[in-house]
Amino acid sequence: MRIAVLVPPPGFHEEWDWAFDVEAAAIRAQGAEVEALPWTDVGDLSGFDLVTPLVAWGYHLDPPRWHALLDRLDRDQVPTLNPVALLRWNSDKRYLAELGDKGIATIATRLVDTMDDAALSAARADFGDELVIKPPVSASADGTHRLGPTDSLPGDVVGKAMMVQPFLHSVTGEGEYSLMLFGGQFSHCIVKRPKAGDYRVQSHLGGREEPCDPPAGAIELAQAALAAAPAEAAYARVDLIRGNDLALKVIELELIEPALWLEHAPDGGALFAATLLQRARQ
Repeated sequence: MRIAVLVPPPGFHEEWDWAFDVEAAAIRAQGAEVEALPWTDVGDLSGFDLVTPLVAWGYHLDPPRWHALLDRLDRDQVPTLNPVALLRWNSDKRYLAELGDKGIATIATRLVDTMDDAALSAARADFGDELVIKPPVSASADGTHRLGPTDSLPGDVVGKAMMVQPFLHSVTGEGEYSLMLFGGQFSHCIVKRPKAGDYRVQSHLGGREEPCDPPAGAIELAQAALAAAPAEAAYARVDLIRGNDLALKVIELELIEPALWLEHAPDGGALFAATLLQRARQ
């Protein structure tokens, strides 16, 4: 069996081998071949039994190109995990509002089509004086800003579609949890914390992660969030954070190109690889 894993284009600004290598090793341990293909130039896919965008980092930097690739995968009926419909849905963080409408505990979010001072004032009236603003199509904290009570809008967000959320102080103390699930089955959990003086938990920004037991109710919340998605996820990372009301909230579903930290999985990624290959054979 030949598996294509989509990866960043040459010259991408972040190191990605650390994620690809451990995932590819887990798949190869199940007897399959793995080939890395830049998501921006995939070429002929007819010789592959499965295509998965597990490390298609940077797709948010060129949405038209990304959606053209999804259209091609759909049109050519390329066996793809996760399913194309799920990849499209997960490409825009507006899905958080949909999950909230379905009763899933998500971080409170205002979707603003054109960000301006009036929208900022309205968000502060709802969420308090400390906010986080981010683009609905983003990754790795790109374009994300934390605003204090007296901060004005950054120039790069004015007039753009943005998501506004309350700043949750738990991120700098307890941290943000990431639960990995394969075929809906819980595999392992890590907690991510930012470096001192920051709020962003991404490792390339100085954040750190460590394995941990999931907090009470986390697995159930993660599974409920995945059940509310428009298609079944073969692999998923569900990011949770404790709200200011001390309840766990979904802050993000990562169903396209999540770092899965398989090095912390008790089985070394065997469930991950077995789930992908089982779906490929169906």
